[in-house]
Amino acid sequence: MRILSKISEAREAIQRLKSQGKTIGFVPTMGFLHEGHLSLVRASRRATDTTVVSVFVNPTQFGPNEDFKEYPRDLERDAGLLHKEGVSLLFAPDAEEIYPKGYKTYVEVHELQDKLCGRSRPGHFRGVCTVVLKLFNILKPDISFFGQKDAQQAIILKRMVKDLDLEVKIEVLPIVRDRDGLALSSRNTYLKPEERGAALSLSKSLKEAEEMIKKGERRAQFIIERIRSIIEKEPLAKIDYVEIVDKEELNPLEIIEDEALIALAVFIRKVRLIDNLMVKV
Repeated sequence: MRILSKISEAREAIQRLKSQGKTIGFVPTMGFLHEGHLSLVRASRRATDTTVVSVFVNPTQFGPNEDFKEYPRDLERDAGLLHKEGVSLLFAPDAEEIYPKGYKTYVEVHELQDKLCGRSRPGHFRGVCTVVLKLFNILKPDISFFGQKDAQQAIILKRMVKDLDLEVKIEVLPIVRDRDGLALSSRNTYLKPEERGAALSLSKSLKEAEEMIKKGERRAQFIIERIRSIIEKEPLAKIDYVEIVDKEELNPLEIIEDEALIALAVFIRKVRLIDNLMVKV
C-alpha cells in the first residue's frame, strides 16, 4: 500500500492506474477508522479493481466551537488497518495541501445543507461538499462509498454529483452498529461508560419507531413524540432534533406514505451523536 500526501503524487498514481484500465473505488474518511469504515473498504474491493482511501480531518466542516483539535487521529493505526484490508493507496494530505494560502472557493448545495444537522452546524456541509469535490477531482474514482449513518451527507453529495454532472457513482452502505446497538462513530471514543449507556437511547428509540411503523402507525408526529420520550428519560441526553423527512428534499412529513428518513441528533453531555433509520411502507 502506498501512502501519499501530495496532490501531484496522488494524481500521478491515479493516472497510472487509469492507463492500465483499472476501476477505482474511493472511501473518504477523517481517520481513526472503525468497522463502519472498513465495511466500505470491503465493498469497494468487491466492486472495483483498486481501492483508494483518504484520511483527512477537514477543518472547513468544523464550526468554531466544535472538536476539530480534539478529533481523534492515529494515521499509523489507520494505515495498518487499511494495509490488512488490501487497500492500494492511502491519500493523507495536510490542511495546507488541500487549502493552500489564499484559498477562496467553496461548494454549496442550497436548501439541503440548511436542514437537519445544517441548522445546528452552519457551514458544515459547505465544508463537506468542498473537500469531497476536491478529492473526487484529485482521485477520479469510478465509485465512492459512504455510510448510511451520515444520511444527510450522502443525500447532499448525491445531489452535488447530479447537479455538477460528475462522473462518479455514489454507493451508500448500511449503518454498522456495535453489539449493543450503538452506531459506530469515531466520536464514540469520547464517551465515558455512563455516557455510552445513555447513548443507547438513540438506537433504542429508532427500534421502537420501526416497530410502530410495522404495526401500522403512519403519523409522523406521533412517532417523533415516542422517540423523544425514550431519549428524554436519559438525564445525560439533550435532543438537538428528531425529524421524519422525505429522502430527496429532506422536508418534514406529516404522514409516512412511502419512503421516509427518521433522523435524530442528540447531545450526550458534550458529545453530539447522530443516528437514523430509512423506512419504507
